[in-house]
This record gives sequence, structure tokens and C-alpha cells, in this order.
Amino acid sequence: MNKKAVRKIKLMVTCAILFGFLWFLVLSPMITFHDNEKTLEEAARRYFDLNPNELPTGERVKTVSLNTLYHKSFLKNDLRIPLTKKTCSIENSWVKVKRVNGDYKYFTYLECGVLTSNIDHKGPTIKLRGDKDMTIDVGNAYEEPGIESVVDNGDGKMKIESVTVKGKVDTSKVGVYEVTYTAFDSLSNKTEEVRTIRVVRTLASTVKATLGEETTNFKGDPENNYIRLSNILFRIYGIDKNNNIIVTTDEDIANVNYTKIDSWLDYFYNHLNETIQKTIVPSEYCDMKVDLETIGTMECTSYTKKKKVSVPSIIEVNKAQDGLANFMRAQTMSWVANSQDKNTAFVTRYYFFGEDQGKVYLPYDPEHYYGVRPMMTIKGNTLLVSGEGTIEKPYTIGDVKKARGGERVNERFTGEYVSIDSFIYRIVDAQKDGTTRVISLGTVGTADDDVSCYASGADDVITYNPKDKASIAYFINNRVSKYINTSLFELHEIEVPVYKDKIIYGEEVKKEKYKVKLSAPDMFEMFAAQSQYATSSGSYWTINASQGTRRIGAIYNLGVPLNQEIPPYMSLRVRVVGYLKKDVVVSSGDGTFESPYVIK
Repeated sequence: MNKKAVRKIKLMVTCAILFGFLWFLVLSPMITFHDNEKTLEEAARRYFDLNPNELPTGERVKTVSLNTLYHKSFLKNDLRIPLTKKTCSIENSWVKVKRVNGDYKYFTYLECGVLTSNIDHKGPTIKLRGDKDMTIDVGNAYEEPGIESVVDNGDGKMKIESVTVKGKVDTSKVGVYEVTYTAFDSLSNKTEEVRTIRVVRTLASTVKATLGEETTNFKGDPENNYIRLSNILFRIYGIDKNNNIIVTTDEDIANVNYTKIDSWLDYFYNHLNETIQKTIVPSEYCDMKVDLETIGTMECTSYTKKKKVSVPSIIEVNKAQDGLANFMRAQTMSWVANSQDKNTAFVTRYYFFGEDQGKVYLPYDPEHYYGVRPMMTIKGNTLLVSGEGTIEKPYTIGDVKKARGGERVNERFTGEYVSIDSFIYRIVDAQKDGTTRVISLGTVGTADDDVSCYASGADDVITYNPKDKASIAYFINNRVSKYINTSLFELHEIEVPVYKDKIIYGEEVKKEKYKVKLSAPDMFEMFAAQSQYATSSGSYWTINASQGTRRIGAIYNLGVPLNQEIPPYMSLRVRVVGYLKKDVVVSSGDGTFESPYVIK
């Protein structure tokens, strides 16, 4: 056999193989698919022949699905996807019948994997005007944007009036609403488009509605300007020119030297949760110099650079005054942002005593430590998720979800409240070792059972030393357990900051380390200032010690710090800090002051 004949035979064999593949992979499956189409249509015709009352009238279209034909036994054998044992789609395959020129015409659509009938099976395309997802403030009117066009691949451009619109939007109630747009083509193929409308309460719109159009800040002692952010109760001061909201904590968070407020505010900011940090708008705050003659002004003449957190200035305090009431003046003594010079800064208080009675501000040494009430500016478009603005039901923005039963306390957040045998603590922060640092809300004991201890006698230097029986530290670590349940606390190493003379934030000269179960609070830490929600009264020692003559951290007389030598044999009450064991879990509660987590 010559070479030409061999090449011819090879070509024929190749063509035969290619045709075999073409037959097996393309032609045979298509033949099988079209046979299945005919089988489906024939079954549908039998169905309508036996059920003539199902036939459509007028321009209507009637549909029978493959599933129905199986169910009613008009098909005995499954229609399968060619070359597989899988069945064709029983829900997406159907036969439609429509009267055309007096005769019934059948339209068959079969879906078998990638093989589908060449028949119109898609509904019209509905193009909406406006956004498909809309957000509007509660109380604002909802205006239906309408429909831009309706086009079908078979029927072409359709009338907008043919689209059915259903759904109501109640703008008086916060919620998520849907408006549904439905259209059918001439073969009754259906399309639905849904517009989602979220009716929300933004912080700015709520504050505006409460204050009215002509007012920019709350005055007196309003009952509807409370908001909980990062588990801390704030008061809404007012709204700025950019529609953002100015808030300040409802009470002092700690006692800090005026000279160190800015560095301490960094510490405070770092204890806010991430959600709240993201809502803060860096802003300029009033910091002008004032004296006793100009301190009553309502106009600010100097501002800081933009910063995340500040403290209230005299401007906010003055503008909030209404008669004798002013929510910007704390029960304790709190710094305002303005000073006179490097030697004089000012504190405010709801009321002063003695010869200072009736005054709004008093001048003090800037190196003294008094209360700090952080002030922040929050994005006005922040969404409120709950609350009525009252102290019982403050506004919330959903930045914290309450713990589930069985969740570990070390997975919870700064500011949440926990209860052990009805004695309430507040979370300062979780530690890397799995323990949780907490601070008691009030002092140990009751009015009838006054648990207190002395400074260390007549010694010139008062130390905080748990090993010294004459020390405040020894009393707290060894005797307080008689009054509170300490079984959930763990022995933990603490650092006692020691200062050269004055107690000044960040200026300790050394730190003494001890391992204890309980200690006094550090006056500079979160929630170490006197809480107005504490059921037990007033005074207590802090852990901050000094090498100076008779100096140690002390909070006295309704939360007022003592920036002076401690008198001999002075006795104050006890507030405690401890570290909860890492396996302590939440049993019940919401983590709020009203409903603290019960832990075990």
C-alpha cells in the first residue's frame, strides 16, 4: 500500500473519531434533549385535554410545571439530563398554553443542566428610578421614586402602568420596609424587583427634633439627653455647625492633674471600643485664657487644634445654665478646659460651700488632681438603635451586644457592670493573662457598718504596703474579705506608683510590686472617681503613694480629692480593685448599672 493510500486511511479514521466525539458529546445529547421537549409538551397536551377547564380564556396564560405532570402521572419516566442520571429541573421546566388567533398554542421550556429550550422564559427587566436601597430619617416623608422603564426580551418595551407596586412605608416608626414591583410578559413570565427602605433615627435628627430649630444645646437639667457610648453614660450637650453631636460623660471618670489632662485623655480614648472611636469627629475645642472677671463669658476667642477628646470649657458650662440648674456642673469638683495662667486653672461644681457658696468656678493649682469629664464630638449621622434619652432608657447606637450566658467575663468590655453577691463592680479592662481587672462601684460596707481604716498613724511618710500591718494596703488585702465575697478573685501582681512629692499623673519615681488579691484603686484609672451611682457614701483611699510628708491618694467629702497633707489618724472608707479569675463566666444580666451581669 502506497503512502498516499495510508494517509487517506488515517484521515478517514481521524474524521470517524471526531464524528464519534461530535455525535457522543453534541448531536446525541441534543437529539435526546429535543425528544424530552416533545415528551414534555405531549404530556402537557394530555393534561389540558383531560382538564379543559384549566385552559386559559382571553389573553390569559396557563402554566403546568414538569413537577405537576410527574405528580399527576402524566409522565411515568423521568426526563434526565443527557449523558447523566440527573433529572431535568422539575420546578424551572414547564409548558405554557395561550390562545392565539382562536387556537391554543403551546410553549415548552425545559431546563436540563446546560441545555435549555429556545423559548422566552424570563420576565421583563424592570429599571427603578432612584436607589434600590434607601435610608430616610424617622418622621420624614417617603416619596415613591417610581419606575424608569420595563422591557421584555420578547415583547419589547412595555407600559410602566403594567407594573404592580405593593408595600407601605411607615416613616413614623423605625424599621426596614420593602416596596415590591411585579411585572409579567405576554407569556406570563414574572419579574419582581424590591426596593428596601430603612427608616432610621440619626443622632442629629433626634437632637434637632428635641431641641427645636433655634436651639443648639441643652440647658438646665433635662431628662432626655442621656446616651450610652462604649458602656459609659454620657449627656448630650448639643449640636455643632456641621450637624455633629457634642457629648460629655455624665460623671467624672477619674481624678487627674490639670497639667496632665491631655495625656490622660489618650488613655481614656484607648479604653473606648472601636465602634465609638470610629464615630468620633476630631474637633476644635475652646481653650482661651480667662480670669475671675471674664469667666462668665458666652463667647470663645481661642480654640485647640483638632483633637479626638477634650473636657468641657467654661463656654459649654455657661451656656447650659438655666436658673439654678446646670447638668454640666458635676456633684464633684471637675476641671474645665480654661486656665488663667500656668499657676491657675479652674474647677466647677454644682455647688460650693462656705465663703465660696454661690460661685460657679474656683481657681486651683494646675498640679492638683480633680475630676475629669471627657467631652467628644460624635458623627451626627450615627444611627440610634434604641432608647428614649432618659437615664433609665438612654439612647444607644448598638456598639455593644450583651453577653450570652456562659460567656467568660474576660471576653467582655470596659465599662460593663458585674455583680458578685449583689456587690457591684465595673470592668476596667481584660488582662493578657486572662484575668479581668474590676473596680468596685462603691465603698465596702453600709451606713450602719462603716468599714474604714486609718492612714498609718503619725508617721511622716505614708506608704501603701500590703506587708505592713499599719498600712492601708494591709487592711484592704487582709480584712476586707470579711465583708465581700473574694472567692472569684485571683492573687495578682500589682504595681504601686510612688511619687516624689505631689501625686502627678505619669510622674511616679518608682513602682513597688506586690502580689495581692485586693487593692485600692489607682486614682488615675478608669472609673476611679467617685460614682454618683454608688449606693455607699463617699470617701476612700487610693493606691497612689508619695515620698513627701504625709501624702497619699485620698478621695474625701462627696468625691473631692485631698490635694494636701493627710491629717494624723484620718480614717477613710475602702473601695477595692481586684482581678477576676479567667474562668469566671456570666450567668445573667445585661451588663448595665440597672441590670449588671451576675457572675459565677
